[in-house]
Amino acid sequence: MKLVLFDCDGTLVDSVGLIHEVMARTFVHFGFDRPDVALTKSIIGLTLDIAIARMQGKPHVDDEATAMTAHYKAIFAETRAEPGFEEPLFDGISAMISKLAQRQEILMGAVTGKSRRGLNLIMDTHGFRKHFIISRTADDCPSKPHPGMVTECCDETGMLPADTIVIGDAIYDMQMAKAAGATAIGVAWGYASVDDLWKAGADAIVHHPSEIPGHIPG
Repeated sequence: MKLVLFDCDGTLVDSVGLIHEVMARTFVHFGFDRPDVALTKSIIGLTLDIAIARMQGKPHVDDEATAMTAHYKAIFAETRAEPGFEEPLFDGISAMISKLAQRQEILMGAVTGKSRRGLNLIMDTHGFRKHFIISRTADDCPSKPHPGMVTECCDETGMLPADTIVIGDAIYDMQMAKAAGATAIGVAWGYASVDDLWKAGADAIVHHPSEIPGHIPG
């Protein structure tokens, strides 16, 4: 048996446009300039309050970062409802998930910096809920790269980290996987560079979702 845990933003869905717009509106609301999209990309995967603090160059989450986090959450749904801010699947993701779901020796789950509400929306929008038997979100565990999301999924499913594969686009995903004792597979279509994924500890890099099944031994 293998436990395959997917990151969400930048791995399954292309959400940078939405995340950046909500983040930019939040910064402007608090009197700051709109951040550059590259800065937003660099924090995708972190828990929201930590991400905002890091974008501001703060070592810790303070009251302002907490207030900005609350504002971000308050305007997220209305922004997502606007035209052009959907969270589409990357090409090839749906077919890859369907292929893995046919393999009896594979359990699938999600480990994401999204809120539980945000992950549920993705699962329901794209019909993945029936395939993902386990998940951990920013509402459940410490922020990546803390290994808690992975180790809790292992504990709940009775799987060992050595039999677990984490698939993600961020350096935090790679670091989290290695900290938990799991295999780390980086995806090249997300928001971090391939070089940074290797440096963060990736055991392999895939360039298209169709390559993923071949990296999961049967």
